[in-house]
Amino acid sequence: MTDLREQFGQIDIYLFDQILRGRVSPEMRILDAGCGAGRNLVYFLREGFEVYAADSEMHAIFGLRRLAETLAPGLPADNFRVEYVEEMSFPDRSMDIVLSSAVLHFARGDDHFMAMLQGAWRKLKPGGVFFCRLASSIGIEHQITQINGRRYLLPDGSERYLVDEALLEKLTEELGGRFADPLKTTVVQNQRSMTTWVLQRAR
Repeated sequence: MTDLREQFGQIDIYLFDQILRGRVSPEMRILDAGCGAGRNLVYFLREGFEVYAADSEMHAIFGLRRLAETLAPGLPADNFRVEYVEEMSFPDRSMDIVLSSAVLHFARGDDHFMAMLQGAWRKLKPGGVFFCRLASSIGIEHQITQINGRRYLLPDGSERYLVDEALLEKLTEELGGRFADPLKTTVVQNQRSMTTWVLQRAR
């Protein structure tokens, strides 16, 4: 177990599934849009991927740079930037995989959600994969309280911007993507719901 933790860190289990299924290979460029401390990047750094990341929190990026110095000392520090997801300065259409894990549900409203989503999507090459985990209303529709628009109070006491299946289907079409996997939703003891949305960019 210790060896697995060293190799993969605290990786999201659904992202781990993408690795097991052979969707990720070392020549790919990977961007974590809203990376936090980099929990989903340990494996990629260790295995020699070309890794990029952005987060609005300076301490998160400084911590990730220190991690990269240990696991992937050949990567430039500038690959890891203190930037908002909607304002990332990496070249458009330059990444093979873009990760967005537990980021979009912090949107303040519809405009902010779309700005973050489009900011991440712009960086993805045609044919690339967008891996997104975000809070949804799926399976807990009768246990949430609307605050304003798509912002809701969840049973666990948190406030989140919540998507649903119809919105994700609509956005997939508007972005010019296709489902690489069916939507997968985990309901955690009727307290919150997390949906995995994996797309391939068609154009």
